Amino acid sequence: MNETWLTDVTLNTGMIYLRPLEWGDREALIEAASDGELWKLWFTSVPSAETIDAYIDKALRDKEKGEALAFVVGLQETGQIIGCSRFCHADSLNKRVEIGYTWYSKSYQRTAVNSQCKLLLLSHAFEQLGAIAVEFKTHHSNERSQTAIMRLGAKHDGILRQHQKLADGSYRDTYVYSILNREWPDVKARLALKTDLAS
Repeated sequence: MNETWLTDVTLNTGMIYLRPLEWGDREALIEAASDGELWKLWFTSVPSAETIDAYIDKALRDKEKGEALAFVVGLQETGQIIGCSRFCHADSLNKRVEIGYTWYSKSYQRTAVNSQCKLLLLSHAFEQLGAIAVEFKTHHSNERSQTAIMRLGAKHDGILRQHQKLADGSYRDTYVYSILNREWPDVKARLALKTDLAS
C-alpha cells in the first residue's frame, strides 16, 4: 500500500529546492558532506566517499518498497546540492511518516535552509499526503538536533531505549518527537514567519 502513497515530487522555495535522490547525485553529495567532514559526526549518518554507494542504495531500495522518499537539497540560484532529507518509515495505512536522514553542508547549517526544507516537507506531508502525524527521531546525544526539532513546534513523545545498534557495537537511545495534523496550522504559521525573517 505504501508504494502508492509516496511518489516523486520536486518541492521549491525561492531559496532552495528538494528533488528525488538519484545515482547521478553521488559526487555532488560527497562534495556537500566534505564541507565540514560531516561523516565524522558519530551520532548521525552522513555519507563519505567510502559509504556513499551503500547510502544511495539503501535510500533507493526503501523507495522501491514504498517506505521512503529521499531528496537532495539544492540552492535555486546555482543548482548546488548542499544536503539531503528524507520521508522514511512511511505507514500509508495509518497516514504516518517520519522526516529523517537530514543533513546540510557546514556552510549552510544555522541558516534559513533547515526551516525552509522542513516547511516544504511538512506542507507536502500534511497538505498533499494527508498525514495525520509526522515524526522526528534523533540520537540522545544530539542536543543540537533535539533543539532544532523542538523549535519546529514538535512535541516530545518519549525515548526508545537501546533502539539501534551503532557501528561501534554500542546502542543508541532514540528521542522521538511528532507534529499532529491538528497542530500543523500553528506550526506552519510559525515556520513561515521564521523563514521570512531568516531569508
